[in-house]
Amino acid sequence: QVQLVESGGTLVQPGGSLRLSCAASGFTFSSYAMRWYRQAPGKEREFVADISRLGGTINYADSIKGRFTISRDNAKNTVYLQMNSLKPEDTAVYYCNARIFMVDYWGQGTQVTVSS
Repeated sequence: QVQLVESGGTLVQPGGSLRLSCAASGFTFSSYAMRWYRQAPGKEREFVADISRLGGTINYADSIKGRFTISRDNAKNTVYLQMNSLKPEDTAVYYCNARIFMVDYWGQGTQVTVSS
């Protein structure tokens, strides 16, 4: 079965950096685009970034453009989100997503808290 497991979230000070990872299994990882979303307390889940199956096409939300970088390693079945210059408003649970045959699969999420 499809499994997505996020990791790397923690408490970080404003201006700091984190790298999130999402380990995928149960499907042919290199055949599908991957996405990162986030959900802040009291807010709807929002799109953060996506990357095509071979990494040639990448899109970012305007709110994180220039600060976050999505990447993938198809040999390791893992997608990453490098987050730099973190702000308190980046505090959220971060989820990775795979859409397979029009079905959305989600991980359990990893908490990122940006606070001094």
